[in-house]
Amino acid sequence: MDSFPKVLLCGWSWEENKLFEVALAVVDEQHPDRWEAVAAMVGGQKSAEDVQKHYVILLEDLQFIESGKLDHNLGEENRSITGTIGHKLIPGANVRLC
Repeated sequence: MDSFPKVLLCGWSWEENKLFEVALAVVDEQHPDRWEAVAAMVGGQKSAEDVQKHYVILLEDLQFIESGKLDHNLGEENRSITGTIGHKLIPGANVRLC
């Protein structure tokens, strides 16, 4: 895992994002304390509110991608897009600027 960058994206490290993905896969959507359980699995540095907000951003990103509005030519000269909640993406990098 040391070969991956430790960049924070919107306050989330690569490792936290991976733990978040795993937690979403194993914690049932109907679990009464879903967001608390996900937060605990992310490592305890994020609150239940943090992980729920992160999930909403993930859903918005997926909807944006699936809508067909994603510019697949981001690497071309000075192109950028703005996501559904106003986060500007770095051209050619698919990285959010929060």
